[in-house]
Amino acid sequence: MPEFFNVLPPDEARRLLFEHITLPVRSEMWPTVDSLGRVTVEPTFAPQALPSFRRSTMDGYAVRAEDTYGASETLPVVLTVMSEVEMGKASLFPIGKYSAAVVHTGGMIPDVADAVVQIEHTQQVDPANSIRFPFEIEVFKAVAVGQNVLQVGEDVEQGTQVIPGRHYLRAQDLGGLLALGITEIMVARRPRVAIIATGDEVVEPGADPGPGEIRDINSYTVAGQTRNAGGIPMLFGIIPDNFAVLKEAAEKAIEENDMVVMSAGSSVSVRDMTVKVMEELGEPGVLLHGVATRPGKPTIIGVAAGKPLIGLPGNPVSAMIQFFMFGTPTIYRLQGLLRPPRQGIVWARISANIASESGREDYVPAKLEDSVEGLMAKPVFGKSNLIYTLVNADGLIKVPLNSGGLEAGDWVEVHLF
Repeated sequence: MPEFFNVLPPDEARRLLFEHITLPVRSEMWPTVDSLGRVTVEPTFAPQALPSFRRSTMDGYAVRAEDTYGASETLPVVLTVMSEVEMGKASLFPIGKYSAAVVHTGGMIPDVADAVVQIEHTQQVDPANSIRFPFEIEVFKAVAVGQNVLQVGEDVEQGTQVIPGRHYLRAQDLGGLLALGITEIMVARRPRVAIIATGDEVVEPGADPGPGEIRDINSYTVAGQTRNAGGIPMLFGIIPDNFAVLKEAAEKAIEENDMVVMSAGSSVSVRDMTVKVMEELGEPGVLLHGVATRPGKPTIIGVAAGKPLIGLPGNPVSAMIQFFMFGTPTIYRLQGLLRPPRQGIVWARISANIASESGREDYVPAKLEDSVEGLMAKPVFGKSNLIYTLVNADGLIKVPLNSGGLEAGDWVEVHLF
């Protein structure tokens, strides 16, 4: 058994732990709507194109773009509006030369039409005839082919991978899956994490502590951290400082769960008892007794029967920090996720220029990538109504007010999903 305080840096300690975890990832089919925070076990492919039909991104008029060429405020083009495309229905009227159809945001584009003129760039010739077809409009601004139109498959092409395996599912991922009609997805089962508190001085939170007694904090903070990482906490209560009783509880815990966490107490004798119990649970037993960190140096790391064992210090702050360093990434690892999802706000360099108008604060989706120069934020450009613009991003680049845009290499603030 490694000697106490024969310590390793945290990265090396985690690597040692992960090398010995052999518990396979178990999977289950789960409703997509309830899969937030779950981890996929296999890639998911688009069963259809998205959008599956050409859609308008604006309220306005579906037109043939060539019929608007040369339109201006002083010399508008006159078009005849023949019909209206109702929302949720297909267009029944093809667009002829110098004709148009009323369309709404998200509505289907008629055959032959290849662009949409925004309603703001038009004016009815006879406003009194606005509810009867046909009527005429003046177009003051030309549109290009494809302008204000979402093409079939512009968001996702049929058969393409939309969600990789070993992926932490976020809200936008669920939206992207449901948009494709994928109502169930194969995810990793949530690991069951046994949590054992030890110590003759430890009492339940609802108890009135006597002299020298303290309420159990670690069981519940660790349980909360376990839930945040996607695990299922299984509280085994408070075990007295008795080797036989602790061993019995630990054997039951490892038999019924995927991971065992013990709050090992503050005294050297209690820590030694925890080490001995871990050694009795199976090979290889204790891997490390001491980590080069502060607080939390006396953390115990082990594995039995392929399942991780963690002995936390009794100090609540040390326990939470060490569980964050070892317990949280281990729970993600048990779900097949090799790197825990990034959270919060980070600073990174952008890989491309971002244009912005002065007086406006922009948020641009970005994918984060590690590079020799540090963390890089790669902008994911796309229209605001394309869900996979967010699915393919890790966060949002904040373009500050009045910045006038950003240049490649600039440091930017990235708000992580």
